[in-house]
Amino acid sequence: MVEKTKNKKILVLMSGGVDSSVAAVLLKKDGNKLIGVHLKLSRFCQPEDEVEARRVAEILKIPFYVFDISREYEEKIVRPMIKEYALGRTPNPDVECNRLIKFDLIEKKLKPLGFDFLATGHYARIESGRLYTAKDKNKDQSYFLWGIKRSRLKKILMPIGDYLKSEVRELAKKFNLPNFAKKDSQGICFLGDISLNDYLKEFLPIKIGQVLNSRGQVIGQHSGYYFLTEGQRHGLDLKNQLGPYYVALKKPRKNILVVAKATEPILKTKAIRLKKINWLVDPSKLSQKMLENIFVRVRYRQPLVQVQFDPGKKELKFAQSIRAVALGQSAVFYEKNKDNDFFLLGGAVIASKF
Repeated sequence: MVEKTKNKKILVLMSGGVDSSVAAVLLKKDGNKLIGVHLKLSRFCQPEDEVEARRVAEILKIPFYVFDISREYEEKIVRPMIKEYALGRTPNPDVECNRLIKFDLIEKKLKPLGFDFLATGHYARIESGRLYTAKDKNKDQSYFLWGIKRSRLKKILMPIGDYLKSEVRELAKKFNLPNFAKKDSQGICFLGDISLNDYLKEFLPIKIGQVLNSRGQVIGQHSGYYFLTEGQRHGLDLKNQLGPYYVALKKPRKNILVVAKATEPILKTKAIRLKKINWLVDPSKLSQKMLENIFVRVRYRQPLVQVQFDPGKKELKFAQSIRAVALGQSAVFYEKNKDNDFFLLGGAVIASKF
């Protein structure tokens, strides 16, 4: 069960989508006093999102504010993201947005308003200061939340974590919300309908390089190693080659991509080394037995895999080799409790693989 509140002053982040709108409705229905806030992250933000968020706020009769934080977002999220791509890594800006913007910057900006909680439309559950996966496993967003400061969990609400997406839409329709049938947003949060590669091309030049197979033979060309990521299949232009091929390795200094077929060992990863570890539980209370039996997800919606964790070396060893591990992406740690439910222990950035 997600945390329940009553008669509290709550700031609700309202994107204009159905999820955050229903989150606001549920909190208002429980008798809380709400403040709605819409974030303008970049020049790509859709004006209709703000309009729809405002309409829902009007229906709920709650105060509504629009914060243009595009300058802070550019500085804290976009520039570091582009730098990571230029270095050949694959960053996760949604993780950084949650860590540095939604649950850090906004709290600091709005603390003078005196709210008790910050609420969002994320598909995850918070109970007794612990962050759990959502009821709807197909929509679960816990993977993107590992960077939150542990101390902040007690002040965050995620009201729709106990609902399936279909149930959220039914609630939106029941309460006559204008966006009950609105499509889910896709891709990176600040880009809207712009593709990531088109955006990166504004900052990173076309740079023709060689594509090698696992035997070192040249089998094609690419237009820049930063436009593809490890494990990626689509976007490779390999004419007259019997595929499919996947990106296995990037060599930024030489501007080379190494590709391989699905069954080749070079695509497999047995272990990873981590950096920027953030614990959502007290790490001093993690037993060795627990560290040897935690579950990890290294890509959004990838099935959880069991690992052994060596905190001294900051290494994770997979019970079985896995594919499509990308440097710069997140490795998120979960534990299964006695009720066969998963909660987050923490997460980190993938620094290397072997």
